[in-house]
Amino acid sequence: MVVNSLVIQLLNGLASASALFLVASGLSIIFGVTRIVNFAHGSFYMLGAYVAFSITRALPVEAFDVLGELGPHVRFWGGIATAALVVGLVGIAIEIAVLRRIYHAPELFQLLATFGIVLIVQDATLAIWGPENLVGPRAPGLRGAVYILDQRFPQYELLLIAIGPAMLGLLWLLFHRTRWGTLVRAATLDREMVAALGVDQRKLFTGVFLLGAALAGLGGALQLPRETLNLQMDLSIIADVFVVTVVGGMGSVVGAYLAALLIAELQALMLLAPPFTIAGIEIAFAKLTLIPSFLVMAAVLIVRPYGLLGRPQAAARVAGAAEPVLRLATPELTRIGLAALAALALLPLAFGDYTVAVATEIAIFVLFTASLHFIMGPGGMASFGHAAYFGLGAYACGLAVKYWAAPMGVGLAFAPVLAGLGGLLFGWFTVRLSGVYLAMLTLAFAQIVWSIVFQSDALTGGDNGIRGVWPDEWARDKAVYYALAVALCIAGTLLLRRIIYAPFGYALRAGRDSPLRAEAIGIDVRRVQWIAFAVSALFAGIAGGLFAYLKGSVFPTYVSIPKSVDALVRVLLGGVQTVSGPIVGAIVFTGLEEQLARATEYWRAVLGVVIILLVLAFPEGLAGFAQRRWERWRGGGE
Repeated sequence: MVVNSLVIQLLNGLASASALFLVASGLSIIFGVTRIVNFAHGSFYMLGAYVAFSITRALPVEAFDVLGELGPHVRFWGGIATAALVVGLVGIAIEIAVLRRIYHAPELFQLLATFGIVLIVQDATLAIWGPENLVGPRAPGLRGAVYILDQRFPQYELLLIAIGPAMLGLLWLLFHRTRWGTLVRAATLDREMVAALGVDQRKLFTGVFLLGAALAGLGGALQLPRETLNLQMDLSIIADVFVVTVVGGMGSVVGAYLAALLIAELQALMLLAPPFTIAGIEIAFAKLTLIPSFLVMAAVLIVRPYGLLGRPQAAARVAGAAEPVLRLATPELTRIGLAALAALALLPLAFGDYTVAVATEIAIFVLFTASLHFIMGPGGMASFGHAAYFGLGAYACGLAVKYWAAPMGVGLAFAPVLAGLGGLLFGWFTVRLSGVYLAMLTLAFAQIVWSIVFQSDALTGGDNGIRGVWPDEWARDKAVYYALAVALCIAGTLLLRRIIYAPFGYALRAGRDSPLRAEAIGIDVRRVQWIAFAVSALFAGIAGGLFAYLKGSVFPTYVSIPKSVDALVRVLLGGVQTVSGPIVGAIVFTGLEEQLARATEYWRAVLGVVIILLVLAFPEGLAGFAQRRWERWRGGGE
C-alpha cells in the first residue's frame, strides 16, 4: 500500500512539474536574453487561466456541431491555445510600451516597472472577472480516471505529464534548429556581441517576450480543469517559478525542466513523510511542503550560483550592477529636514487619531526602508527578501506576548536581537554571491522564514497569526505611541546615516565599487558586507516590532514577498543615490497607497501606473531628481 501511494505521489509530482516548467521556462528565456527579473510573469500565468475561462465559455457549442465528436475537443483545446496567444500579445504590448524604454536602466528599476505591471494586471483582472473564485470546465474526454496499482489517477493529470516533455522537445528544436533560436541562445551568452553583429535587438527582445508570455499563459490555461481561478494566482506561482528558474539556471530551458521535476517531486513526497516531534510539539511534514523548495534553492545558489545548467559567463554579466554615488545633503536641504521633524512633533496637535495612526505607520516604514537602503546603496546588495527581518522582529514581539506575557519593552528589545541573528545567519551565505543571484538567495531565505511561520500552527498560529500584541497601558494612546515610534524611527534612521558616513560606511562602499582594490588595501570586503547585512536586519527588526504593537497582531503577510517588494519600491522610488531617498520613497509610496485605497476600488492599478511613470520620468528616484535639480539651481553640485 505504501508503494502504491508513493507511485501515485510521484505521478502527481510529474503533473505539477509540467505546469511549473511551462511558466518557469518562459521566465528563464526572458531573463536569459533581456536580463529583466520579471515580477509580472506570474500575472501572465493568471491571465492565461482567466482568458481561457472566458474563451471556452464564450465559444458557442453549436458552432462546433459540424465537427461531430471532435467539436468539444476543438472548442476546449482551441480556447487553451488562443488564450496562450492572447497572453503572448499582451506580453508584446507590455514590452513595447514599458520595458523597451528602460532596457538601459539599472536592473532594479526594470524590476520596479514590472511590479507596477503586476498591480495593473491585478486590478484589470478584478474589473473584468470580479472578485469571486471561478471554476473552469473539465477537459472533454479526460474527465475520468484510470487505475494505477489499484488507485484512481485522473486522466487529465496523465496528459499533463506528457505535455511537459513534449514542450521541452519543441523548445529544444526551436532553439537548436532555427536561426531565431540560435540568436536567442547567442544573446543569452553575450547580447552585446549579438548586437555588434548587426542583429536588431528590439525585434529579438519582442519575440522573446512573446514566447515567454505565451508559455506562461499556456501554463495558466492548462490549470483550468485542475483548480479554481482566483486573484492570488499570480503571487502564489511566482515564488515557485523563481525557485525553478534559479535552480535550473537562468536562461536554460533544460535546466528549468530538471529543476521543475526536482521541486515538484520533493513537494509531493513531503506529503507522505511521517510527522516528527520537537520540544513536545508534533510537526507534520505535510504542512512544511514549501520549505524544502527554498532550501534546495539556497543550497544550489551557495554551491553553484549560476544554477544546475546555467553558465558562469551569464552569471558574471548579471552581477554587474549600477554603482550609486551617495551625496551629502546641502545645508538648505538639511534645514528643510529639520523643519519637517518639527512638523512631525506637532502633528498630533493638529490632526485626529486616524491621521496620527497613518503617520505612525509611515514613520515605521521609513526605518524599514532605510534599513534596506543601507545594504542596497552603500553596500550594493539588493535584497528581494528583506521582509524576513521585518517579520522576525514582529514575531519576536508576538511570541514574547504569547508565551511569556512580556511587556512591550521586552518585546521591542527582543525584536532586533532575533532579526539581527537572522541577518547574521542568512548574511553569512548571502554575501558570498552578487547581483541578481544574491537577491534571489535573500528571497529564498525569506520564503523559508515565511513557510515556517505560515505552516507552524502550534508555534506561530499559522495563517491565523498572533493576536493581542498591544502596547503597554501607558502607550495605548495613539499620540503617545506615535511619539515613541517616531522617536525610535528617527533615531534609527539617523544612526544608519551616521554609519554610512563613518569609516565603516566608506569601507562598505569601497567593497561595492571595487572589491579587488578594497581587498588590496586591507579591507575584508566579505566581513564588512556580512556585518552590514546584520546591522540592516537589526534595524528592520525594530521596525517590525513597532509595527506589531501598532497593529496589535502579527501575521505571515509581514514576511511575504509583497512586503519585501514594497520595501524595494520605496527605496527605488526615493532613489538609491541619496541618503534621503528611503525617507522620501517611504512617505510617497505609503501615502499614495493609503489615499488611493480610500479613493477607489482599483487603487492598485492607479498606483501601478504612477510607479511606471515615475520610473520612466525619474530613473534616479524622486530624492535624487530633487537633489540634482536643487544643485543645478544653485549653480553647483555634480
